[in-house]
Amino acid sequence: MTISRDITTLAAAQTNAAWPLLEAAALVERYKNAPPEKGYVLFETGYGPSGLPHIGTFGEVARTSMVRHAFEQLSDIPTRLICFSDDMDGLRKVPDNLPNKEMIAANLGKPLTSIPDPFGTHESFGAHMNNRLRQFLDHFGFQYEFKSSTETYKSGEFDATLLKLLENYDEVMKVMLPTLGDERQQTYSPFLPVSPRSGKVLLAKVTETRPEKGTIVYEEEDGTLEEVPVTGGHCKLQWKPDMGMRWAALGVDYEMYGKDHLASAELYSAICKIAGGNPPNQYMYELFLDDKGQKISKSKGNGLTIDEWLRYAPSESLGLYMFQSPRKAKRLYFDVIPRAVDDYQTYLEKYAKEEPAAQVNNPAWHIHSGKPPAAEGLPGFNLLLNIAGVANAEDPKVLWGFISRYMPDVSPSTHPFLDQLVSGAVHYYHDFIKPTKKFRSPTDAERAALEELATYLENVSADTQADVLQTEIYEIGKRHYAKEELKNWFACLYETLLGQPQGPRMGSFVKLYGKAETVALIRKALAGDLAKVA
Repeated sequence: MTISRDITTLAAAQTNAAWPLLEAAALVERYKNAPPEKGYVLFETGYGPSGLPHIGTFGEVARTSMVRHAFEQLSDIPTRLICFSDDMDGLRKVPDNLPNKEMIAANLGKPLTSIPDPFGTHESFGAHMNNRLRQFLDHFGFQYEFKSSTETYKSGEFDATLLKLLENYDEVMKVMLPTLGDERQQTYSPFLPVSPRSGKVLLAKVTETRPEKGTIVYEEEDGTLEEVPVTGGHCKLQWKPDMGMRWAALGVDYEMYGKDHLASAELYSAICKIAGGNPPNQYMYELFLDDKGQKISKSKGNGLTIDEWLRYAPSESLGLYMFQSPRKAKRLYFDVIPRAVDDYQTYLEKYAKEEPAAQVNNPAWHIHSGKPPAAEGLPGFNLLLNIAGVANAEDPKVLWGFISRYMPDVSPSTHPFLDQLVSGAVHYYHDFIKPTKKFRSPTDAERAALEELATYLENVSADTQADVLQTEIYEIGKRHYAKEELKNWFACLYETLLGQPQGPRMGSFVKLYGKAETVALIRKALAGDLAKVA
């Protein structure tokens, strides 16, 4: 089904539209009278490669790509997306999660692209980190152009804008100085010289600006004066002026940033205007938190890495996690993965049943750039985790044995997405569920209900569908529990049969795990054999 531009436009006009559509509509408004002189709308994301890339960094590219795709449905103006790496920054501290810390410490202050690679695989620290980011972006299929700060500064692409800021140095200082403390004001300069002696990016005091020569004079580390051009990579801007300069030099039309940038956003825009540019449309997103509620950090390594998420779940589930509630602070830890996978499958199933106007607000439409795959009616991730738990599955083949019996026409080769779910579920079970499983014996009151369930399953037809099984399990609970205590029936099933506080729809579990196997599981629980495992 092809969704028309009229429907997309109509959806974007609604206040309850998906946030990428609302952002795209605002960008259309930006150029309602005429397209940009450069001939395209430029989206940009920024990346600081001082530590291993984490999913928060990736999220900027994913979310920006969603807005870009939505804009392309609303406008004929061509687009570009630049992923910009601030790899010319001077490294100020040694990240906690990297090898060869002594070598890194010996090179503190130098641009990331001038520090040797602590992993020994690339020509520099910056090149290694850039490669790690690009590998994942390529894996996810993003359409982007990569730009290195080092290469862009040295190539001269920023030269004209840097000279413009040098000519308006006092105006830049009027913007920046009120944001600094008294002591910092005495030595602050927006230009950071790259020392021709040490190679460090210096937080040096600038004693004189010479715009007619395109140079600055600054104090070297030993107190002597040195004159360097601001062009050609001999200087780098402080990060706040750098953002505004970059917007102006590249002609950026749209950029996202985390909440930690919000206080500086006005400064970025002011510098951009001084440099002769028009500040882009901007979108602030909330920060990701770790399992303790702390902001995740590349240098601390306290969040999920890209590789860790992909060990347990397909990248589509990560796309959904990035789509949902970007302006709400969310925990980005291992325990969010199962729900993200199951929610993704739910949205995919809903998509095929929706009208086009609703489809463009479905996360699946944004995750897949308007072309979601057909839903395949696959088992949920949480269900697979529970089967892995009762089967003690350490090999995907164990889960496939159950799936093949339930879905004989399905195999790893015919359903690669399901194969990813199976492998991820086995890994997740081994790493997180197996170490924490804790069975308990049923109480006397619970034993009667479990006995009735076992008897029912022994006599019911093997062809009985999951929803029918679920209904009868519910009815058994109603016969043994008061209405307000019915949730305790399902807690009993999860805790005595699965060794977990939560679990799947039991009808689906029985259907996939097997009628006879479930009866045997119940008998073990009644005999106290499962509790002995704990």
